[in-house]
Amino acid sequence: MLRAFEAAGRTGSMRKAANDIGISHTVVSRHVRNLEAWIGWALLVAGPRGVALTPEGESLYGATSVAFQSIANISAQLRAKAGVDELHIWCFPGLATRWLIPRLDEVRAVVSSEVLLRAIEQMPDFSRGEADIMIGFGDFNRLPDGAMPLLQPRMFPVVSAAWLARNGVPSSIQELTRLPLIHEESYAQWTSWFMQAGVNLDRPLKGPRLWDANLGFDAALAGQGVALTSDLLVADEISQGQLVELFDTDIRVGGYYLVTTPNAGDGRIDRFRAWITRLLSECEERSRIPPEIGNEG
Repeated sequence: MLRAFEAAGRTGSMRKAANDIGISHTVVSRHVRNLEAWIGWALLVAGPRGVALTPEGESLYGATSVAFQSIANISAQLRAKAGVDELHIWCFPGLATRWLIPRLDEVRAVVSSEVLLRAIEQMPDFSRGEADIMIGFGDFNRLPDGAMPLLQPRMFPVVSAAWLARNGVPSSIQELTRLPLIHEESYAQWTSWFMQAGVNLDRPLKGPRLWDANLGFDAALAGQGVALTSDLLVADEISQGQLVELFDTDIRVGGYYLVTTPNAGDGRIDRFRAWITRLLSECEERSRIPPEIGNEG
């Protein structure tokens, strides 16, 4: 119960807390309710942007956070004493599953240790030893403190071959706004992409909203609509004809960045940073840049 409460208080969201500790958000909510019933005070209140701590919740959260920090510190000491040598990497789910996992052997060789990889969107608390490295995705104009930009991949719409056989090729980018689009948690990425393509959105976008890029990839592969993706995630499926890129565009919507623990003495982090920087640079050079940018409106 305390673990669920601490995660919800720290992230400000039941869903993010669930993602953080690896259980469903309904279970997190139930744990928090049970803790509140046991203590006799409301600890969290729901709001339009998630959950917030009550004054009583603030008191318990402060003590709980310190306790978990102490547990993390002692655990790290015991791991070091036992000779456990794992590099903990957190990474956005799409890149983790589609790009990093197939290269885990190479990562292990580069860092000369075992690797614990977690597919997650949330930023780790480096001070608590939650991770050594975080690979995130976001707007390069609003990166977290200490983040190093890695790559802004070309983003483009794709559909499955089966979808294309049923629906045909859309006549223009403007027509995409009328089709079922596969979104991640919000409509923001598609909206930004259309704006950069010079398309006026004269109607609300439609289509399913899924949790992350991985689910969007699976939905597109299953013929459920048009997904926005990059060569990093779907190069193999495009070369095999399972997915088809729509239109020739060169639009960048956000990018990958790297944040690491301030432990400057860990050479594994330096070697991983150099490795991923070089590899992503090579991937960008191999990425197909179309001869003309589509400007259909």
